[in-house]
Amino acid sequence: MSNRIQATRATAARPQRAASSRRVSLMRWSDIDRPLLVAVVALSVIGCSLIWSATLERDDLTGGDPRAFLFKQVVNVVLGLGLMAIVVMTDHRWVRILAPVAYLLAVTGLVLVLVMGSTINGSRSWLIIGGMSFQPSELAKLAVVVGMALVVAERSEGRWRDRVGTVDVLLMLAVAGVPAALILTQPDLGTMLVLTATVFGVIAASGVHRRWLAALAAGGVAAAAGAVASGMLEQYQILRFLAFTDPGLDPRGAGYNVEQARIAVGNGGLFGQGLFGGSQTQSGFVPEQHTDFVFTVAGEELGLVGATLIVALLGVVLWRALRIAVRTDDVFGRIAAAGIACWFGFQAFQNIGMCLGIMPVTGVPLPFVSYGGSSMFASMLAVGLLQNIHLRTSSAPASRLTPAKRVLVRG
Repeated sequence: MSNRIQATRATAARPQRAASSRRVSLMRWSDIDRPLLVAVVALSVIGCSLIWSATLERDDLTGGDPRAFLFKQVVNVVLGLGLMAIVVMTDHRWVRILAPVAYLLAVTGLVLVLVMGSTINGSRSWLIIGGMSFQPSELAKLAVVVGMALVVAERSEGRWRDRVGTVDVLLMLAVAGVPAALILTQPDLGTMLVLTATVFGVIAASGVHRRWLAALAAGGVAAAAGAVASGMLEQYQILRFLAFTDPGLDPRGAGYNVEQARIAVGNGGLFGQGLFGGSQTQSGFVPEQHTDFVFTVAGEELGLVGATLIVALLGVVLWRALRIAVRTDDVFGRIAAAGIACWFGFQAFQNIGMCLGIMPVTGVPLPFVSYGGSSMFASMLAVGLLQNIHLRTSSAPASRLTPAKRVLVRG
């Protein structure tokens, strides 16, 4: 009799637990950082439009289907949003547990690139499997951020002091050093520059002493000089830097991209020539315009107004990432959010800068805007992690927060 009563109670409790789980999921989604999500979706929609315009008249790329790249990018965005949703719904404890797994997957992918990778645009950084291409170095950016954040978090728990010591810095550099060495062997200079800026930002956010930052900056300059002097850089990479200092040095070679990008952006004026109406874009004068130089499409066809909108939306993403980093009381969350902000910020600056001629051409995509699944997936996973950190902070009991952070949470 008692067993029958217990079974009846358990059966009755199942719908209640299911309803409670649904309520928790709905509450979780209702508490997400809406400005961050809106900015990311808006950038993705704008990116799809710019990619469509850049490939509309490029039969050599599309095979005669003017919407081929548009459909592919829409699929990339949808899959990326799905990955973001998975990370958002994952318990924060599992996020920390899976961080080493993500790091090992990224390192494995970089090793496979050296073994069986394909060379595109002078860089052996792609894996092509079944007609699909993937760039493991994009995932490595996120893996390095979460790996370094996990090192500091694990070592700081239970310590009486907050200052990051020498051992902590060396461990973080070791975590970043393995993927960095593999990326250098490809060689992928653009990703290496972004990764270097990200590592520097993560170490700065960890609370390290300023003398460490000065030493790392000096070491970076020395390493760059050594790479040039030792012949580690490929000839085309050196020519790109020379063309940056003097675009007229080789106008039909290394300086061609810079010169055509400047012309396209200059054609736009205030309001642009209209979507699908850019003379440089529709004539195909700017190389790689749907990927690395997608910002020139905005400059020419949407003008200063459209280009400024993209910069403003990227600014919103950085603002929300830094705000999440400031608000959280979790060491892992704070460093990871700050690292993601450094990653997005420097990569966007590098991409837009090379389109305007104020940075050398290094071949990095514009986050959420440039064509490509690898970059989109990695960026969306990073946004999902930001939202996960934000949701944990929003649900944290007020007693766990300092008075200053309680004010921020209420704000």
